[in-house]
Parts: sequence; structure tokens; C-alpha cells
Amino acid sequence: MRDETSFCRICNAMCGIVVTVDDEQRVQRVRGDDAHPLSRGYTCPKGRAIGTFHHDPRRLDRPEIRGEVVGWDHALDDIAALVRATIEANGPDSIGMYLASGSAFDTNGRRAAERFLRMLGSAQKYTAATIDTPSKPLVAELVGGWSGLTPVWDHERSSLFLLVGSNPLVSHGHSNAMPDPIVRLREHKARGGELWVIDPRRTETARLADRHLAPVPSTDHLVLAHLVREILRDGADHSYLEDHVDPAALRVLTQTVEPCTREMVAAASTVDAEDLDALVDAVRRAGRVSALTGTGVSMGKHANITEWMLWALHIVTGSYDRPGGMWFNPGYLLQLDTREWTASDGLPGPGPASRPLLPRRFDEYPCAGVVPEIEAGNLRVLFVVGGNPICALPGEERLRAALASLDALIVLDVVRTDTTELATHILPAAGQLERADLPWLLDAYQLAVATQYTPAVVPLGAERRAMWHTFASLGERLGVEVLPRSMSLADATDETLLEQITSRSRGGVAEVFAARSGTVHSGAVFGWVHERVLDHGRWRIAPAPLVEQFTAALAEHHERPDSTSLRLIPQRQLRKMNSQLRDIGDRTDQVLVHAHPQAVGELIDGDTVVVESPFGSAIGVLHTDASLAPRAVSIPHGWHTTNVCALTDTDAEVDPYSGMVWQSGIPVTVRRA
Repeated sequence: MRDETSFCRICNAMCGIVVTVDDEQRVQRVRGDDAHPLSRGYTCPKGRAIGTFHHDPRRLDRPEIRGEVVGWDHALDDIAALVRATIEANGPDSIGMYLASGSAFDTNGRRAAERFLRMLGSAQKYTAATIDTPSKPLVAELVGGWSGLTPVWDHERSSLFLLVGSNPLVSHGHSNAMPDPIVRLREHKARGGELWVIDPRRTETARLADRHLAPVPSTDHLVLAHLVREILRDGADHSYLEDHVDPAALRVLTQTVEPCTREMVAAASTVDAEDLDALVDAVRRAGRVSALTGTGVSMGKHANITEWMLWALHIVTGSYDRPGGMWFNPGYLLQLDTREWTASDGLPGPGPASRPLLPRRFDEYPCAGVVPEIEAGNLRVLFVVGGNPICALPGEERLRAALASLDALIVLDVVRTDTTELATHILPAAGQLERADLPWLLDAYQLAVATQYTPAVVPLGAERRAMWHTFASLGERLGVEVLPRSMSLADATDETLLEQITSRSRGGVAEVFAARSGTVHSGAVFGWVHERVLDHGRWRIAPAPLVEQFTAALAEHHERPDSTSLRLIPQRQLRKMNSQLRDIGDRTDQVLVHAHPQAVGELIDGDTVVVESPFGSAIGVLHTDASLAPRAVSIPHGWHTTNVCALTDTDAEVDPYSGMVWQSGIPVTVRRA
């Protein structure tokens, strides 16, 4: 037996782990690394299941073409010929790529995949970011001038931590990383800090909170707008606003939130007026605020304006880029605080040819464009990199038909999925224990300016290959340069590619590679966003698109107040990560509802039920859950049979500014199958 120090690459927390491997290269145990400075010995059931996942019987071992096992040269030659012929006949935009969460945690693989597509000249890039979280970079760009601004909890100094639709005890953060969440939240409270949770479900985190407010789904924006309204009247940091906000924009914000009175918001959200008062008092006591949203907000119709109100709350209290509020991690590897910035104008580019009104942002199209582009014949070959779009993208039935109609569906992944069943080409990729790695794409999401390195824990098994190697090999065949600085495929390794990144980091190659349990450069740092990123040091606190959306949402509420329908909400799971690890351990496709007559009628636990939305239906097993608000119905994202994607559609309501399909707050009915 030997122990290898590594880090988990399932979620953003990326906890340090110790992997016990036997003489036959089988993983016998995974436990937390006590020496890791951020996770401090903690790891969750997902992390501890890495060994089981590594030896999963569904592991992909050899390349396949249309169900037939072939050699690597045959597979790569065939794909290269297809790509070349398709581009010659239809242009580079006939080749597309969907980059999912699995690729986000493979630094070399993700960089090679993106460069491959870019060197082909294709604009058909889609990522998982537009499925569940585009509101965050959108609001960051509109308010702060750059989409990559990610506020991080100042966990060492914060006196009030407010979580909206977020359950970090299970998710470990959404965009923001929170390793060791239970202990961190208890430490916050032990220092005298308050913890408040706004969520239609009494989540695991809500049970730990000082106060929990359970609004009707899709009314979070009203609760936060009421907070902003009241703080502007009494409690705002006027000195900060004078320095960092245009007075005319502040007047627009004030007018926008004015209708959100105590009585109106209490009635709309069903949160008691006294509880709203208590929340306002808590913000005034704290002065500065730390607040985060999660998928409970970011997947819904009002995601943009809820996120905006959260940013507005931080700005009017002087909490951004200031101790005791939220800071912006410049990254150990990225060193964003050393760059020169020009504020974005916030305007999107045109969408794909079949749906030009979809906004192109962050150098990619929204995932809502995938199916229309295939159906229009524009997208002929699609690479799926580390993901399972069948269980992630809207409109499952229509998506299946579209993927089946492609000239080629090329999937690079670790295990068989719902999507590999439709693939023309399957290329087996190295799992996280079989490759050296760094947290490059997620560098600025951490609770400290820190990084970590891991070598491969076990050798590559069967005929799997590193994802970067696959794209570099395809690049050679197609005459496009995928590796950096003309590095040859014969000379490249995991480590030489990572050296290209670490050589430009704060500590350099030797320091990063030596710190197997991670290295921390500093804790929270402040001031660089004000000094370098903001346009003339000022936040754009009232962007016209968000003011328009908020005003329209208010008008819709007043015209059609909805006080009776059931609403679909998402939730995270402790042992699953969307469709990842779905088939390890217990697998139950459940429909969770409150045991309230309005929700269940005569239904009982264990009934097979049909959940219907305006766009489709899904079948699951009813389970009553007292932690839910009476009008909430919850289906975890990523299940096979009970699939949220069956309740949505590409042609359903799509946000005009982010391009995201509405997946939370959808009106649904539940009946016995």
C-alpha cells in the first residue's frame, strides 16, 4: 500500500485528499488531507467515492466508432477526415463543441479543447455555464465592467453572511468554493457572526442558520429589493456611494426599488413582515454584508435581477472590495490584479445563425442554440467534452433527436453516459486520478489566494489517453497548432504543459510543484477591483437592461399575481454532482414535495407520479419532504428518468440577456401516473 496526496476535482471546493493505492494500482481508500490549508482534512461523500468511480464498470477503455472498438489511429484518422470534409463543405462553424463540468476540472484538457476549436476557426462554442449560472458573469459585466468578477466571502471578518438559494453544506458553494463548510459556518457564528438563509426549502444549511426565511419560489428578487430600499433610506454607506457610484444611477436604483414596500413584499413572498424587518435590522447592525446566491436563484426566470439586487445591496452598504464584506480573488495562477483592464460596454454579440437574437457573451453561444443550430443544418459535427448534455440541456426529447441527426457526435469522457449511447465516436479520457493537474479555470473561486498541484496518482489504465493528447493528435492531423509555443506532441507531458501555467504564477514552477497539499499566498486582498477594473472607480449600479427586467417583473406580478400554483425548484445532493456519480450507491428518481394538501392531494409516499409543466412531463417516485415550502416541488438536476430537462424546452422562455432557458420556478402539476 502507498498513500498519494492529491485533490478532488468534482466540485469547486477541490478539497485536498489522500489516496491509498495497492500494488495492483487499485484505489483502496480516499480520505481528507489533514495538511491541506483550506479543506483541513475535510472531504465529502463525493470525494470519498472517487476510488469507486475510478474502477466503475462503465469506465471507457478503448475508442469506439458506431459501437465498434477500434484503434486510436483509426479513430483519430476518421474524425480528422470528417472534420476536414465538413469544414470544406460547410465552413468552420459547422463544427461545434460543448464543454461541460468534467472539462472544467481538467486544466490541460480544457485548454487544448478550446484552442483546438479556436484554431479551426469555429464560433460554435457552448459550455455548461449558460445552463445554470449565466446571471453571475452577466451581472458582473453589466455592473462591474468585467464578467470574470466573482465576489468571495470574507470568512475571516464577516459579521453577517446571507445565503440566497444556496446550500453550501451540500454543494460546497456555487461558483464560490467553500471547503469544510460546516466547520467554517460554525467558526463564523462562534466569532459572533450571524448566518441568514433565504430559501423555499429548509436546507441543511438553513438548519444551521440563525434565521431562515422561506419565500415563495421566484420571489427572492423582491425580498432583496426591499432590503436595498430600506438600506437606502437608513443604513447606506453614503461616503462609499459618493466615491464609487454615479448619483444619477443611484437615483434610478432608488426609483426602481421604491415599489417594494414591506406590505407588498410580505404579501408576494409570504415572508412575514416582522421577519423582513428583522433582516433589515440585521443588515443595519452589520454595516457591511457578505451574501451569495446559488442555483436556487441562478436557474430561475428572475436570476438576473435577483443577482443584481444582491450586488446592489453590497454596493449601497460599501461591502464590495472591502474587509468584512466580499473580496475578489485575483488568483494565484491568473494574477488578475497585475493586468490592465478596460471596462466592457456590456453589449452582447449576435447569436448563432438559426437564432441570431440569442446573446453571444463570454466568447460563447448560449446552450439554447445547440438544438436550433443542428436542426437548421448549420452544426454538423459536435464534440462533447466531459459532459452529459442529455441530462443537462433543455428539451430532452428534441435534443435526443437533434444529436442523433448529426453527421458525427464525438464524445470524450471517462464513463458511459446517456449521451455516449448516441455517439458516433467515443474517445476514452484519463480520469482525475490518472493525470497531473492544477485548478486553472477555478483559480479565482477559492477562499484564499492559493493553488495546488497533483501528479497522476495511478498510471493510465487500459487504452485511455489524456484529453489534451487527443486534441493535440487531432490538431496534428488537421494542421492546426493545439500545443503552446510549438511544443511537439512527442515532447509534451502533463507536467511540461502545466509548467507553462505555473511559470507565470505568483510562486513559480518549483514552489507550486513542491506543495503537494497546496500553497497559500495570502488571505483576502482588497482594492484592486476599485483601482484597476472599475470604469473611473465607479460601479454601474443601475444597468438599463436590469432596470427594464426588474420593472417588467414587477408589472407582471401586479397584473397576474400567482398564489396557488406549484413551482419547480432545484436542489443539490450530498452524494451526487448533477449526473456525475448518479449510478454509484443508491439511485432513486424522486419527486420531492411538501406534505401539504395543496401539493399532494390524495397522493402518498411511494406513488409513481407524473410532473407536468407547460413544456413537457417527467415520471418519478413521490417523496414528501417537510423541509420544502408548501408550494415547492423539487427534482434534483441530472437524473435519468426524472429529468428536469424533460420539463423545459429550447423554445421555452429564454432570458434575452443571458440566453439561459428558465429551469426553476416553472409552474408544474403533480398527479398519480
